[in-house]
Amino acid sequence: MSGHSHWATIRRKKGAADAKRGAIFTRLAREIVMAARLGGGDLGSNVRLQLAVEKARAQNMPKDNIERAIRRGTGDDKEGGSIEELTMEGYGPHGSAFMVECMTDNRNRTVADLRHAFSKNGGNMAEPGAVGWQFERKSYFAFPASQLSYEKAFELAIEAGADDVQEDGENIEIIAPVDAFKTVTDALHSVKISPEDAGLRLIAKQDLELGVEETLQVLRFVEAIEELDDVQNVYHNLKLSEEALAALEEE
Repeated sequence: MSGHSHWATIRRKKGAADAKRGAIFTRLAREIVMAARLGGGDLGSNVRLQLAVEKARAQNMPKDNIERAIRRGTGDDKEGGSIEELTMEGYGPHGSAFMVECMTDNRNRTVADLRHAFSKNGGNMAEPGAVGWQFERKSYFAFPASQLSYEKAFELAIEAGADDVQEDGENIEIIAPVDAFKTVTDALHSVKISPEDAGLRLIAKQDLELGVEETLQVLRFVEAIEELDDVQNVYHNLKLSEEALAALEEE
């Protein structure tokens, strides 16, 4: 579960940084646009769109902004340029592997910005496929452990087709195949659970274990990449130790 155990800890820091930059609505809107473009504007039949809208509402994104993003995705609103998805690969400090998902209206700008950020922070971009084989796409869900016992969550998730269920004390995480996303979503909704985080993620097949200081260097690299306007998600193969997480919280 590289980069995903203790995801809530990292997400809280990332959320605070997004809010400070005023970037979170932009990222949420891009996700809504892309979801509506690929699956249509009907929340009832488009699970990805439903999830994107739920995330936007959780961040208090205005209803008008949400509706405008849906219209833009379906082509009913021509405002703004065309947005495309882009996944880039590379290596960070200490041989850490990275997959970076972007949404952009200018591919050349995004690639140039990302290449500069990698180089400036001790990493380097890689050719397509050079890093990607180390990751696999999975369905991911996380919610507070207070909402459901681990035993019930495990039983519910496995019956719905999940591969793994983990608990870190505060949160329960569910990992499932891509094609089980809807069945796990429906199972959680059946017991009134609305995940704080859910979606398709790239998860490393093997962990990279580093010392505390080296881990923090890689996490600073993660933050530098996340600061780029066109970056939506950053995935890595770094294992987060309890000691590294404690040091991260102190920064």
